[in-house]
Amino acid sequence: MKQEELFEALVPDMMDTLERRFRILRQIYWMQPVGRRSLIEAMGMTERLLRSETETLRELDLIDISRSGMTLTERATRLFSSMANLMNQLYSMREIEKELKQLFGNQRVLVLPGNSDNQPKIIAELARTLAKALNECLPKGENIIAVMGGSTMSAVAENMQSLESNMRHNIFVPARGGIGETISLQANSVAAVMAKNAGGTHRVLYVPEQVSKATYDLLIEEPAILDVLRLIEKSDCVLHSIGRAIYMAKRRNMTETEILKLRNLGAVAESFGYFFDQNGEIVYKVPRIGIQLEQLVKIPTIMAIASGKRKAVAVKAYMKNAPKQTWLITDEACAKAILCRD
Repeated sequence: MKQEELFEALVPDMMDTLERRFRILRQIYWMQPVGRRSLIEAMGMTERLLRSETETLRELDLIDISRSGMTLTERATRLFSSMANLMNQLYSMREIEKELKQLFGNQRVLVLPGNSDNQPKIIAELARTLAKALNECLPKGENIIAVMGGSTMSAVAENMQSLESNMRHNIFVPARGGIGETISLQANSVAAVMAKNAGGTHRVLYVPEQVSKATYDLLIEEPAILDVLRLIEKSDCVLHSIGRAIYMAKRRNMTETEILKLRNLGAVAESFGYFFDQNGEIVYKVPRIGIQLEQLVKIPTIMAIASGKRKAVAVKAYMKNAPKQTWLITDEACAKAILCRD
């Protein structure tokens, strides 16, 4: 369990409460002994809120309240340096999130500590963060969630948590075809695993991802395929990752000629079958069955999950082109590399 989740379990409205209480302790530390009125003026809080918080801190044996004023207890003084270091880390992470949100102009950015390149357990944290974000975003009633394939999405699906409630049901659909690649990485498999762990249901789309125009026109006339494609078009949410261009081209068994073309075009990122250069411009597209990039603008919620320092260039390139309603869920190593802080 990461620090934020631990704090949230212990303290309701975790971050706001944690920050407020730490600021009170820090102000007392600076001014002790300090009276309530002087503390109110220094903090800019209402008397009622400050009285409630200081009483809680007294009960937690973190401050003493006497006739001369408030002071930190021996316990709080002993812990203060560690508390300050921890809060600095949390503030730093929040600042990184704000900077990335400002850079990309998307709806929200969530950054987890660590580097998934050498800390694979972070993927489980990404899944928990995704579940929490979905529980916050998904409305009541029936939701259609379109899921992309890939190694990141497969790992996230394995660690997904429940999203079902008495007021909400989720139908997971593959956002693309996928016959021809490793079964566990196909969108069909990812959607099925995610539905099982989230408590929802799923539909399948048993068609190749990459087909010719003539084959595509024939396949989409099949009733079973057309039914799923219509569900995909009505998706309330899309979950996807962001891949490194050349790595994804090789995984898709593209020819050496195609890969050389991608290199010459400066492709650095791939998502939804589209390849992007470092400026976020589309430089190549793979004909495919499933959700198209232009359809994303109509989908209320989009979650992009990509982490690890090695994905930083790809994430930065794709996010320049991402719909504004996209949430980016990543880790500290990727975020700092994007901001050139590594």
